[in-house]
Amino acid sequence: MDFKQRIDADLKAAMLARDKDRLNALRAIKSAILLELTKEGGGTAGISDEAGLRILQKLHKQRAEAAAIYRQQGREDLAGEEEVQARVIEGYLPARLSETELEAAVRAVITTTGATGMKDMGRVMGEANRQLAGRAEGAAIAALVKRLLAG
Repeated sequence: MDFKQRIDADLKAAMLARDKDRLNALRAIKSAILLELTKEGGGTAGISDEAGLRILQKLHKQRAEAAAIYRQQGREDLAGEEEVQARVIEGYLPARLSETELEAAVRAVITTTGATGMKDMGRVMGEANRQLAGRAEGAAIAALVKRLLAG
């Protein structure tokens, strides 16, 4: 079952269960998938897992940022809705790496690429982002790579 089919099946299950919060989050995911498909030429073929992962990361980040803004404005009701949707979306993302796991993975990438200093940061970042896609934030990876290559 590809990514789009999985979302469709879960959307149907949420409708049958009358789970409003899950249904709203899944509809947002499906909408983003359809936008991605039409952007690439309007085909009805499935979406790759990699593209699906990017969509989910983007949606999760949007929900988290919106919840923070709503909290600053004192709108707890709206912040709660955004956080619930973020948790539903998070369920489709791979498990996040801990700080120690992330550091071990980045050190392994540095070793395999043979990087020796900051001049190799682009090469290390490319490989690290490819290997750690969806399991760590890009900003966290970049900060760690910079710290390890500099020191």
